[in-house]
Amino acid sequence: MAYKIRVILDVEKDVFRDFLVNEATNLEDLHFFIAKSFGFNGQEMASFYRSNNEWEQGDEIPLFDMSEDDTEISMSNCLLNHVLTKVGDKLIYVYDFFSMWTFFVELSEITTKKEKDLPKITLSFGFPPEKAPEKEFKADKMYDDFDNFLDSDDLENIDDIDFDNY
Repeated sequence: MAYKIRVILDVEKDVFRDFLVNEATNLEDLHFFIAKSFGFNGQEMASFYRSNNEWEQGDEIPLFDMSEDDTEISMSNCLLNHVLTKVGDKLIYVYDFFSMWTFFVELSEITTKKEKDLPKITLSFGFPPEKAPEKEFKADKMYDDFDNFLDSDDLENIDDIDFDNY
């Protein structure tokens, strides 16, 4: 089977590519194919993240297995048909952690038609800007009383703490 995947670059102007890939392609090959199709060399660190319909970032699938015993998931040991199982399934792809190029990846169609020379680009629209847009990271406010804690007079003088006892 072949998967039709739309990959949208998260920039102001529309920039996207539609790909046709074999369902058994590993994510490492998909990483290189996406990077090169958008004009990058594919040599920077990258990760895929599982996502839901609201494009919320979930579990990471890194380029390399960082575990000591090579038992963790990585792009090379993760097949596309294991993470995108039905039309509408989504991934977030981040390329080059210094620039933070961010892409939205969605499975748009599953076809049983025999295809040759996969992967291939079936539609290309727009060009990436020269520089990645600035990313603003927002976190949920976890500690409402954090500022109150800093203003508290209950803190000991750090010079009075005997660190040898710890």
